[in-house]
Amino acid sequence: MQSAEGGHDWFHIERVWKNAKLIASHEPDANLTIIELGALLHDIADSKFHNGDESIGPKIARQFLEEQQIDETIIYEVSQIIKYISFKGGHQDQSYTTNELDIVQDADRLDAIGAIGIARTFNYGGFKGNKLYDPEIAPKLNMSKEEYKKGDDPTINHFYEKLLLLKDLMNTKTGKELAQQRHDYMVNFIDQFYAEWNGER
Repeated sequence: MQSAEGGHDWFHIERVWKNAKLIASHEPDANLTIIELGALLHDIADSKFHNGDESIGPKIARQFLEEQQIDETIIYEVSQIIKYISFKGGHQDQSYTTNELDIVQDADRLDAIGAIGIARTFNYGGFKGNKLYDPEIAPKLNMSKEEYKKGDDPTINHFYEKLLLLKDLMNTKTGKELAQQRHDYMVNFIDQFYAEWNGER
């Protein structure tokens, strides 16, 4: 992760790992080994930094875990978490689901909202050279998966295209509770952003 963009670096991995352990502590039937490995490896090769290749993350994770002589059952579950965790414009085919995937997915989504989510969003927008905001460019609310992956609209639009949607996509009770507070924080931020943009009190 040494050369990773700031929003997808080791510290992101560490926060997701911590979030996942917190949520798992309220889910007694979840397998903590699968959850921790899934969290630690979920962005080992994010497709958006590998020409959109969605197979590379599970492939690299599998190779690493095989080298560590991890049981095949665990390797399979971790690979599935990496394959299905991402938002992808809300068009992800969630044909596979487990308690462990639900928990790691919630943990990852929590890091995309709230104060950290705001910071990551503007960091990534700057990394891509996107505008902060342009009143003439409306958010695209029904993008295809490909449109979402190639998007270069103003950063503020991403709140409507993803971040404000995540609260209602959480899987676990604990995830939903944590997401609500972070969602409210983002709503207040957006209100403040527009007030400052428009020169209002």
